[in-house]
Amino acid sequence: MDIYYVDGQFVEEDKAVISVKDIVVLRGFGVFDFLITYNKRPFRLEQHVERLQNSASHIGLDIKHSTEEICAITEETIKRNTHHDESNIRLVYTGGIADDGTTPQGNGHLMVMVTPKHQLPDWWYTDGVKIITVDFQRIFPLSKSTNYLTAVYALGLAKEQNAVEAIHIDKENRLQEGTTTNIFMFKGNQLITPEKNILPGVTRSVILELAADHFEVEVRDIDKGELSDAEEIFITASNKEVVPVVTIDDLTIGDGKPGPKTRQMMQLFRYHTTAYGQGKV
Repeated sequence: MDIYYVDGQFVEEDKAVISVKDIVVLRGFGVFDFLITYNKRPFRLEQHVERLQNSASHIGLDIKHSTEEICAITEETIKRNTHHDESNIRLVYTGGIADDGTTPQGNGHLMVMVTPKHQLPDWWYTDGVKIITVDFQRIFPLSKSTNYLTAVYALGLAKEQNAVEAIHIDKENRLQEGTTTNIFMFKGNQLITPEKNILPGVTRSVILELAADHFEVEVRDIDKGELSDAEEIFITASNKEVVPVVTIDDLTIGDGKPGPKTRQMMQLFRYHTTAYGQGKV
C-alpha cells in the first residue's frame, strides 16, 4: 500500500484524509504540482516545488513550508514507497478551513502523494496523437491550481473527438497551452512555443535548454492560423514527456507521422532524463 504525507504525518493511502470543510473541497481553492522519478530520483524537484510556491502566490494562498522543507518531505515520502519501480509524485497545498467557507485563513495543509508511475500507450510516441483546440483559457494561467473545471471540460470535448489533449486559444486567437501540457511547433529549423499567459512547464524548460544547441528557438505569440504552416508539432508534460502530434482538430500536421525533428527532441530528452536518473546532470 502506498504511503502519503498529510499535514505532518506519513499515513497509508486509505487513511489519508482532510476535512470536508477545507476550501480546496468547497471552493477548489488550492494548488498542486506533479513530477515523476527517473531511477527513483525525483526529476527537478526543487524547480517543481518553487513552481508550487509561485502558483500559491498568484492566487493569494499562503504556504507555511519553505522550499527546502517541502523537498525534504517529498524525498522522505519517496523513500517510504520502495515498492515502486518509478513513481508519480503529486504535491498539494490546500486552502484550509475558513469560517465563512470562502476566505483563506493561512491554515492550509500540505499533502505529498506518491503512487506508481503510469505507463502511457506506446502508440502515442510511435504513431503520434490527435489534439484539439478550445476557445477559452484558464482563469489564472500562471497558477497550477486545484480548480480544474476548464481542464476537465476541455478534456471531455477532446475525448469526444478521439483526441488526447485540448489546447487553449485566447481572445486574440493565440495558442496558449494544453490542459496539462505545453505545445511546440517546428517551422524549418525554428522551434517555436508560446510565451505569455501560460504555466511555465518544467519539461518545457528542459526542452528549451536541450533544443538551443540544435535549433533556432523562438518563444513568442503563435496565431492559431500558423498551425497550417507547422511542419511538426509536439506537446510536453512531466508524465507525458515529449509526445508527437499528427492531427489538430481536422488539420493533418506534415505527412501525418511523427517528424524527424520531433523524434530528435524525444531522443535528447530521453538521454537527459537517463543521465539525470544516474546523477550525471
